[in-house]
This record gives sequence, structure tokens and C-alpha cells, in this order.
Amino acid sequence: MNWILLIIAGLFEVTFAFCLGKAKETSGHEMYWWYAGFLVALFMSMALLIKATQTLPIGTAYAVWTGIGAVGTVLVGIFVFKEPTTFLRLFFITTLIISIIGLKVVSH
Repeated sequence: MNWILLIIAGLFEVTFAFCLGKAKETSGHEMYWWYAGFLVALFMSMALLIKATQTLPIGTAYAVWTGIGAVGTVLVGIFVFKEPTTFLRLFFITTLIISIIGLKVVSH
């Protein structure tokens, strides 16, 4: 169950990064709504990370959480914000995904 919470926490990390990107693109009241979304996603991400680390090793949980956030944010950048897609960028994102899976496999 705590692995599921950790994955959800990582997805909220992607959400708060997405909100930051959208806030950068907007102005006025809309910008403040994106910043409010950032704060809500940040709170949810941290709360779920705290809950997950009650039973999972902190080093593994934190690495997986940041990995999910990094991979998800890069993918959001590519698909939503039209950031460049290069071979090396995709290669290193792939190695990060493999590392996250490896941490899950070797953690008990």
C-alpha cells in the first residue's frame, strides 16, 4: 500500500511542476489559480511522501519519489510545453526509469 502512496506522491510532484509551468505561461488571476494548484499539489505530495516513509526506507522512498517527479516532469515538458526531444535526453530518462524499477525490486 505504501508503494502506491509513494507513486501517487510522485505524480503530485509532477502536478506541481506542471502548475509552475502553466503559471509561467499565464498572467493575472489565471496565474494565481495555477500557483494555488501548485500549493495544493505540493502539500499532497509531501503528505503522501511522509506517510509512505513510515514503512519504506527513506533513501529508497525519496529516490523513487524524485525519480517519478523527474521522469514525469520531463515527459510533461516534452508533450505539453514542447521542450526538445533528443536521443540523449530520452536515453537518460530511460536509465532513470530502469533505476526506479531496480530500487523497487531490491527494496523489501
